[in-house]
Amino acid sequence: IEVAVQGARGELYLNRPEKLNPLSPRGLRELVEAAAWFDAQPDLKVVVVAGRGRAFSAGADVAAFAEAAAAGERPRSPREDADAGRLAADALERIAAVTVAKIHGHCVGGGLVVAGACDLRVAAEDTRFSIPEVDLGIPLAWGGIPRLVREIGPALTKELVMTCRPFGAEEALRAGFLNRVVGADELDGAVEELAAMLASKPKLALLATKRHTNAVSGEMVGTIRSWSDADGLLAGLRDPEGNESAARYLARMKGEHDEGGLR
Repeated sequence: IEVAVQGARGELYLNRPEKLNPLSPRGLRELVEAAAWFDAQPDLKVVVVAGRGRAFSAGADVAAFAEAAAAGERPRSPREDADAGRLAADALERIAAVTVAKIHGHCVGGGLVVAGACDLRVAAEDTRFSIPEVDLGIPLAWGGIPRLVREIGPALTKELVMTCRPFGAEEALRAGFLNRVVGADELDGAVEELAAMLASKPKLALLATKRHTNAVSGEMVGTIRSWSDADGLLAGLRDPEGNESAARYLARMKGEHDEGGLR
């Protein structure tokens, strides 16, 4: 994770571009630390959340989760690592400043949850979204279900999560997940313009509006109930049928990558 603040504006970058910014347990814990760091910056009003390189995020780093038990400063239980994404998304959503997700390339699974934890979302028109968790034999975790229900409604949440079908930026805009879609070469400028507009507003009124809106939507969807997502995730990882599905999915993705890149 790469962070910076200059006056009223901050930046948070997912910074593993060579792997399309996958989210490892370590990276998710760094997100929690970054959120606390931003809240200690006295003049901050807006934070742009983005990914370096060719994508916003390719989602959970499956290999890193498998290796996580042997890493870190202290032994961690599998449940702690399974719960890291929920804690990161919650921390990102609780940042006092307004967060703006700048989305490009691919926004997959857990990456989509990270974007959903931001207040506003702007995407390049060629961005590809997907939620492959069910094909991987696991439920969508990290508080992804309540956040999607909040933004796009229950029926479309069920369809996109159950079918795992990819969808584009225009569909995400029509569904209400995105605030704006712009040309790929216009994304940086559009987000800078939005961030500058937000940074020009009175801090008290701006951040009070965020807190008020989040208080209302929190009562509607109850993201706090996602504390048990880690248990569903661990159960899915032990399910034989789910493991077979995951093997087929990963083989299919490898074939598509060999034929010309992630689609």
